[in-house]
Amino acid sequence: MPTFVFEAMDSQGKEIHNEIEATSGDDAAGKIREMGYFPTKVQPKDGGAAAAARSAVPVGKAKKGFAIGGVSAKMLTQFTRQWSTLMDAGLPIVRSLDILAGQMKPGLLKNATVTVRDDVAAGSSLSEALAQHPRVFDKLYVAIVKAGEAGGVLDTMLSRLADFREKSQKLRREVIGALIYPSAVISIAGAILIVIMIYIIPQFEAMFADMEIKGGMPPITKALMMVANLLRHYWYLLPGVPFVVIALTKLIGMNPTGRYMIDTVKLNVPVFGQITSKGSISQFCRTLGTLIQSGVPILEALNIIKNATGNAVIARSIVEVHNSIREGDTIAEPLRHQPVFDDIVVNMIDVGEETGDLDKMLIKIADNYDAEVEVLVGGMMSLLEPFLIVGMGLTVGFIVIALFLPLIKLMENIG
Repeated sequence: MPTFVFEAMDSQGKEIHNEIEATSGDDAAGKIREMGYFPTKVQPKDGGAAAAARSAVPVGKAKKGFAIGGVSAKMLTQFTRQWSTLMDAGLPIVRSLDILAGQMKPGLLKNATVTVRDDVAAGSSLSEALAQHPRVFDKLYVAIVKAGEAGGVLDTMLSRLADFREKSQKLRREVIGALIYPSAVISIAGAILIVIMIYIIPQFEAMFADMEIKGGMPPITKALMMVANLLRHYWYLLPGVPFVVIALTKLIGMNPTGRYMIDTVKLNVPVFGQITSKGSISQFCRTLGTLIQSGVPILEALNIIKNATGNAVIARSIVEVHNSIREGDTIAEPLRHQPVFDDIVVNMIDVGEETGDLDKMLIKIADNYDAEVEVLVGGMMSLLEPFLIVGMGLTVGFIVIALFLPLIKLMENIG
């Protein structure tokens, strides 16, 4: 029976080098697993070109596939939670990553996981391996993992990271879910209105053209007819309007000043602005609290948050806070001069600094603001329904009045 040389890892992550007799490489890998080891490399003892070619990729490992699309926040959150569970169960890093990669569908996350696993197996640190994939693992992710490695509490850090991502995802789902109903209503009402303008209004226009209305048609009717004609002749431009608006916004946002202006408008829009503001502050506090809990220095944590935040106004405030702290100031004092942050946030952070529980206080602030966002979203839904009804009523009323005014004027002429 042939003899195979193998490299494996035990349940503690220790490398094992030994030999085993088996009929084939797969049989050898199976026997190694029965021994309680995880095989990382299996090859015939006598070597040979063909054998070496067959064993170029370690036996039993998930392989990279063709990457399709990107990595959604939901997918990465599930990956983090599953990884945290495996690490908490005592599995080694390489074994955990191999299990995760083996159950994934082909894509960018699977490829990154396989590459990270191979890099870690080759001797690289986990944080360094993750940092090679910025499209998948952002700076916040890498920083928390690095802190977990340094403190020997990687399983705890992954659990905190999973909690952080799950709460962020929950808030995002609530806001998006609240916008589905009004978006659907507006889309259906808009489609019906377009059909009326393209097919119904022109028939009235032809009828009015055959009538001799003294003094001509009323201005409101002329305006309606003009809009209807524009839609009838240039309807094919309508689908491009959202793309043009989005592209123009993106183009303006590429400039730092333009991005700052857009984000300032977002923060000052009624109702939506409050949701955006409180949601951004919640994300800032939760991220900073998670990083501080993980042992990341405050200045490094603020740098990470500055790059990770999605709002230029808050990012600029974080930069000013960072510069003040670097000069020896506290966190609360520079925040007090930033209009983005409410007094309650500043005061709670001040208390957290005094008591030495800044991380817990930041998480508490984030929880409170998440609750406020939920209330605002519910209030927004309650306000949107009557606004939509009134808006549709005014639109229909405008069309009816514009169409009946010429008829009334015609009857007056006949009388």
